[in-house]
Amino acid sequence: MDFTELVQARRSVRTFSDKEVSEKIIKQVVECARLAPSWKNQQCWHFIVIRDKERIAELVSDGMVLGNSWLKKAPVLIVACGDPARSGQRGGVPYYAVDVAIAMQHLVLGATELGLGTCWIGVFDEPKLIGALDIPKNMKIVGLTPLGYPADNMSVRERLTKTAVGSKRRKPLAEILHYENW
Repeated sequence: MDFTELVQARRSVRTFSDKEVSEKIIKQVVECARLAPSWKNQQCWHFIVIRDKERIAELVSDGMVLGNSWLKKAPVLIVACGDPARSGQRGGVPYYAVDVAIAMQHLVLGATELGLGTCWIGVFDEPKLIGALDIPKNMKIVGLTPLGYPADNMSVRERLTKTAVGSKRRKPLAEILHYENW
């Protein structure tokens, strides 16, 4: 698949098959993230891979990952963190968040290419999650994603979310593209 097909194939997956994700595949996906560009090549990111289903369920049930009870069935959960001291700021924007977001997008696309599903999770209780996962206090959590092989059929929740959010609906190029000035 070429890059455009890869981008078009990417979708948010909330229902996973029981197929195990091997350590080799996890490392391959995180390797894609590792190769992402970053502020002054500081590579401020760290990734926590959680494979224990009971541990994932505990994080969701204890309110650390909010409103995403479907995550309890994810075979893998990846927590993406950034070290603000290993990045910069521009115009008041902390670039550790940008750096980690770029790395996460590389991870998501790498997973998609390998036939895996992901879903960017941005709603979480950061202090609780930092404590539960023994993350150093200087680190910031930027996002989480489940990782697994998509179930054959979309769940009712996925279909409703897709319809309500219009996740595949995109603005036409004419609405977002400007030449020379706005």
